[in-house]
Amino acid sequence: MLVVQSLRNLLASASRCQPPRQRFTFTRLQARGVATSGETLRKTNLCDFHVQNGAKMVPFAGYSMPLSYGSVGQVASHTHIRTSVGLFDVGHMVQSNFRGPTVTAFLEWLTPSSLSTLPAYSSTLSVLLNEKGGIIDDTVITKHSDVAYYVVTNAGRRDKDLAWFQEKLDEWNASERAKDGKVEHEVLEDWGLVALQGPGSAQYLQNLTSFDLKGLTFGKSAFVPIEGFNLHIARGGYTGEDGFEISIPPSQTVEVTQLLSKSPVQLAGLGARDSLRLEAGMCLYGNDLDEDTTPVEAGLTWVIGKERRETGDFIGAEGVRKHLQDGPPRRRVGLVVEGAPARQGAQIYAPSQRENIGTVTSGIPSPTLGKNIAMAYVKSGWHKKGTEVEVDVRNKLRKAIVTPMPFIKPNYWRG
Repeated sequence: MLVVQSLRNLLASASRCQPPRQRFTFTRLQARGVATSGETLRKTNLCDFHVQNGAKMVPFAGYSMPLSYGSVGQVASHTHIRTSVGLFDVGHMVQSNFRGPTVTAFLEWLTPSSLSTLPAYSSTLSVLLNEKGGIIDDTVITKHSDVAYYVVTNAGRRDKDLAWFQEKLDEWNASERAKDGKVEHEVLEDWGLVALQGPGSAQYLQNLTSFDLKGLTFGKSAFVPIEGFNLHIARGGYTGEDGFEISIPPSQTVEVTQLLSKSPVQLAGLGARDSLRLEAGMCLYGNDLDEDTTPVEAGLTWVIGKERRETGDFIGAEGVRKHLQDGPPRRRVGLVVEGAPARQGAQIYAPSQRENIGTVTSGIPSPTLGKNIAMAYVKSGWHKKGTEVEVDVRNKLRKAIVTPMPFIKPNYWRG
């Protein structure tokens, strides 16, 4: 999930599950949850599997994670997933179960989403909000029933999120709102999570199961038998392509991953994951989202249930409603930049002026489009499609055009 240029600076720590001995110069990377070399890195259950398969391991979000594999470069890996099928280890993400008679109301207090009307075994992107309406983390919530939910949050926000969950659970369970039953939280420690992504993913996975995957449309999940294993599989991902995220018990993670990583599947790492998600217009927490950004500024108003925008009782509602009613002071936009790629932190200016109107939060040369693309926040009024701005790239102003996201057409399976 790292910006590609910054990832290249981490290659010195290649091919080891243990923390690197040498020190790196971390600047913007630390803010995005990259562990320093003095920190003990966590490992997913697939760490040794990655090394055996030629992975270059780097510290990310407190974990030792694969950047790429063998001689396969980031662009080649990216292209393979856009045209065939690849497999990512996302076991560093935090998987949780929330259960209890009042769990729907509890999660609707923590988030602005409409979960009471969400069908069983359906998922929604959501956000955890602080008291001011700023985004603590983005999350995917899957409803199994009215009393059971499966929630995935970001590894880089693990400590913050788990402390927040515990604080709010204690508050909820001690209140009158839990009179019909308390809520329990279980962290699925050491469980595997892999993402099979690409237009060939459904055909590959279908060969391993009797379950008819055509009925498992985007945003749906099910427990699916895979070669004798019964696994929670959600259709979706972080690439803009068709795909599946597969949760695996700790003792089965390596064996299942071996089943899922045969030709034409290619193992893929953080480098390809970042460029794929940016082409798909998807945010990376710490770059494009933070606790000072509301979902309205972030262009995530759609995660707020329509019936909850005026009357919803959720944490941070006042700050969110102010931006809904008055308009936010800035907005997240896509940019196509001429000449050279704009990286995180590049400043944006009004054309032929020195008025600063925004900042780039993520940027890459797009392997699919052959253009320099970026995600940014600009002052409201400068966010409209086709607006021309200038971006300071290495002390030279480059022309950029505000462009709708996603930059590529998503290929989700909707039936």
